[in-house]
Amino acid sequence: MDALQNGWFSELNDLWPGQCMSLKVTKVLHEERSKYQDIKVLETNNHGRALVLDGVIQLTESDEFSYQEMLAHVPVNSHPNPENVLVIGGGDGGVVRELTKNPAVKKITQCEIDDRVIEISKEYLPTLSEGFQSPKLTLHLGDGFKFMMEHEGEFDVIITDSSDPVGPAMSLFEKSYYERMKKALKPDGIICSQGECLWLHLNLIKEMQDFCKELFPVVDYCYCSVPTYPSGQIGFILCSLNPETNFNEPIRIFSDKELEDLSFKYL
Repeated sequence: MDALQNGWFSELNDLWPGQCMSLKVTKVLHEERSKYQDIKVLETNNHGRALVLDGVIQLTESDEFSYQEMLAHVPVNSHPNPENVLVIGGGDGGVVRELTKNPAVKKITQCEIDDRVIEISKEYLPTLSEGFQSPKLTLHLGDGFKFMMEHEGEFDVIITDSSDPVGPAMSLFEKSYYERMKKALKPDGIICSQGECLWLHLNLIKEMQDFCKELFPVVDYCYCSVPTYPSGQIGFILCSLNPETNFNEPIRIFSDKELEDLSFKYL
């Protein structure tokens, strides 16, 4: 079945059997096959522009802030001094955009494997990709796993903004990837990774939580609502090498002025 029919895009995937999200589309703004994946940018009737990779909605302009803000701000506000942050994936630029808002973050390194996602986002999703202009950012094109092998003990926080566990992204949900992140962290480092949906992937989440507890003294899971994601919910795997970390009580609280730059606070 073609995902685009009669002016509607339908997100058809075995990861959410028997259900799909459909968006009314007014125009296909861009479509190509990169070296790694199928990329579409759609103009939708009610949700702004949508980025779709391999037939799966990565974001819409109407609700992307919920995912981006939680993935970025929960880990860095739980670390006492998150000066040096590594982002794996996140080619749309949303996580980097959020990290640039935090004055405690001095250096952002991003490793994205597909340069076409970055370039297409710059052209069609300027409200997300604006973070690429930040002087804090150093951008590397390539495999995140290999990159971390060359940068052990270097980062305060590592954030993985990945697609779902199919194809090349499957390795980002395995124990070996978390072992590599652990080695790339400083002694009190924190990681935060896209952690799938409780309603659809509970077995995978439990498996990830179990192997994370073998690696880190503190492991947690947080989640937020994103209406255009499957079942309207997405979660994040949180791990810390510092046994005193409490993800329920952030070390740093945003000032009223800083909150003006955030959108999730209004929900």
